[in-house]
Amino acid sequence: MKSDRRNSEKKIMRWIPLILLIIGIKIFSSNQLWVEHIYSCAFYMYASKILRIIFGWIPFSVGDILYFFAFCWIAWKIFKNVRGLFIKQFNLRDGLQKTLNLFFLLGVIYIIFYIFWGLNYDRKGIAFQLQLKPHLYDTTDLFILQNILLQKVNASKIAVTKNRESYPSTAVLISKAKKSYDAAHTKYPFLKYEITSVKSSFYGKIGNYMGFTGYYNPFTGEAQVNTTVPQMLRPYIATHEIAHQLGYAKENEANFVGYLAAVNSPDTLFHYSAYLDLFLYTNREIYYFDSSASEKNLDKLNPEVRKDIQELRQFNEAHQSYIEPFISWLYGNYLKLNNQPKGLHSYNAVVGMLIAYYKKFGTI
Repeated sequence: MKSDRRNSEKKIMRWIPLILLIIGIKIFSSNQLWVEHIYSCAFYMYASKILRIIFGWIPFSVGDILYFFAFCWIAWKIFKNVRGLFIKQFNLRDGLQKTLNLFFLLGVIYIIFYIFWGLNYDRKGIAFQLQLKPHLYDTTDLFILQNILLQKVNASKIAVTKNRESYPSTAVLISKAKKSYDAAHTKYPFLKYEITSVKSSFYGKIGNYMGFTGYYNPFTGEAQVNTTVPQMLRPYIATHEIAHQLGYAKENEANFVGYLAAVNSPDTLFHYSAYLDLFLYTNREIYYFDSSASEKNLDKLNPEVRKDIQELRQFNEAHQSYIEPFISWLYGNYLKLNNQPKGLHSYNAVVGMLIAYYKKFGTI
């Protein structure tokens, strides 16, 4: 009897520090300045660097392997419990205990996730660091930006063709992405990137049907790049994922920081990759209110650029699936829960940041 009471007390007591930590995280995350100065620009910088030191030297994605085993474990647990229901081995008390254990495990994962990454969703971010005001913009602003990007994407494609540059291997791509940040760091000191930990995703081909091109693993500090997508996308994907490693959690911020790195790269392939993606984001925004103007913008592109866009369209059409809308819905809601109310449309919010940057610095 006493033994049962002690066990019950221990089970209750273990919840206290868990709940206090979750409450503490919520309180801390409510102050963006605290998060920016104490977490993102201090604690996280050291914690993420340590993770990159531990896992960066390993030539494959440790995080992807961990995800695989986690998936297998979850699938086994679900199978085991469903099987128990059918063969009448289910016990109500045992079921309640398993449910509590599950919530406790989820609580632990929540704490680890936010301590090692998730709090970055609540930072002031790159707009604060550059003193930008990416709020409201009008159609005139959009057309000005689109005209600049049109010239940039055409010019960078001509430069790539003239220099006869070919897309590099994954290892060289990662090395060049690091050099892009080295170059950007001279202009933006807060973009210092040390200890490379960028890996090719094991799940690239599956990811093509689920709609992802890269992701950051907060538990290992690795950035994964889907190296099975069209080659012209890969340089910008790499700089985008490194931006996540540097603590820019929101997708519009990672897009913008990835752009800052890519256009400061000594490699014109990185320039083209970034300008192409940003042109498409901006043209998509224009399409919402003037589809005719959007189509005309595409007609003004260099024939080789149009050829790349056609390749991208064919790739996307070839990888349409029934699961992709569900994954998009799931990820969109994840973004909304993490301070990105526009969901998947948050990626497009980089357009507002580009306009604000142009208004302040007069260049893109």
